[in-house]
Amino acid sequence: MVWITPEAPAPLELAQCVGCGLCLAVCPTYRLTADETASPRGRLAAMAAAAEGIVAIDATFDDVIGFCLQCRACQVVCPALVPFGKMIEGVRAEINVRQPSLVRRARNRALGRWVAMPGLVRLGVGAAALALRAGLGRWMPRLVAGLRPSARVELRGREFAAVGPERGTAALLLGCVMESGFAQIHVATIETLQRAGYRVVIPPNQTCCGALAAHEGAALEARRLAQRNAAAFSGADIVIADAAGCSSHLKEYGHWAGEDGASLASRARDVTEVVAEAIEAGWLPASNVDRGPVAVQDPCHLRHAQRIVDQPRTILRAAGYRIVEIDQEGLCCGAAGAWGVLHPEASDALAEIKVSQVHQAGSTILASANVGCEMQLRAHLEGWYRVAHPVELYWEAVVDDAVGAVG
Repeated sequence: MVWITPEAPAPLELAQCVGCGLCLAVCPTYRLTADETASPRGRLAAMAAAAEGIVAIDATFDDVIGFCLQCRACQVVCPALVPFGKMIEGVRAEINVRQPSLVRRARNRALGRWVAMPGLVRLGVGAAALALRAGLGRWMPRLVAGLRPSARVELRGREFAAVGPERGTAALLLGCVMESGFAQIHVATIETLQRAGYRVVIPPNQTCCGALAAHEGAALEARRLAQRNAAAFSGADIVIADAAGCSSHLKEYGHWAGEDGASLASRARDVTEVVAEAIEAGWLPASNVDRGPVAVQDPCHLRHAQRIVDQPRTILRAAGYRIVEIDQEGLCCGAAGAWGVLHPEASDALAEIKVSQVHQAGSTILASANVGCEMQLRAHLEGWYRVAHPVELYWEAVVDDAVGAVG
């Protein structure tokens, strides 16, 4: 065994794969290429060969591992329960250590430190918005066109009282991009949680969840971010994230931040879980107005990583919408964090599959519970459809004006 980092896969993990190939049918990159090395089975074979020193951990190996967009679809169908997402992150950490470069170091610094600075992120989002308005979008990653900068709402350090009987304290993770580019989703989340009976607090010392750093193998940076959040969110009954990629990563904090991280992970919830539960318990009302059809896109880190499927649909039905399914398999939209920027052609190809499904749905509204997916789909749908978070659509239909506490 030639691994030199603690994050790299253990021998027993590498031996778990039985080679059945069920993962091939659900893997987005295999679907695009029909190449075994672009499948989970092929990547596991490459990992095992590298661990034994049979193949070099070089640029070719980096390309094979880096082409995985970490959607976790393979984990859902795997009969051997191979922890593929964790293993890919571990191997990428190994590659980071073995192949240091100025580009990699700069990327790790951006993912681990720059995203932890709200003012810098806000400046970047604002600059991107100005560039788009100036017609400079052709020189920027297409994903950027999916931003929707809104009026600044200062939330850090604030508390919002429950409406009616208090059921507990919910602390909200603001995230990195969402705080500047999608603040309206936070407003919808806060006011809906208030209406459900939660006191909502926004810890001032919180930071980026660290998912992007973890996915890119920047293990040290991911660990620092997780430890900082574990301290910031120590007092809340539940910790809420309203982006699926963030809520999924919070639930894995036991791996990144020890006992304190495990404590946070045990209290972490995606907002769709909590709101759907409140609707089913009668703490939140349902609308009796028929608002027409809404197409639903399942983010990978909601459907595959957290196995959350029914809850967004419960919320949308309570808002008065009729559900239109566009993809029973949950194929990735191609955003996949930084992957879509690093692999633009493959990202666009996956997005176009999803766009074709949306066009066939017969709805002008698409619901997605993850900010990266929303950006990707809005950019590729080019203004023909509205893309919004399920809780945002529920808030507009049922909660807005009834609470109105955020501003």
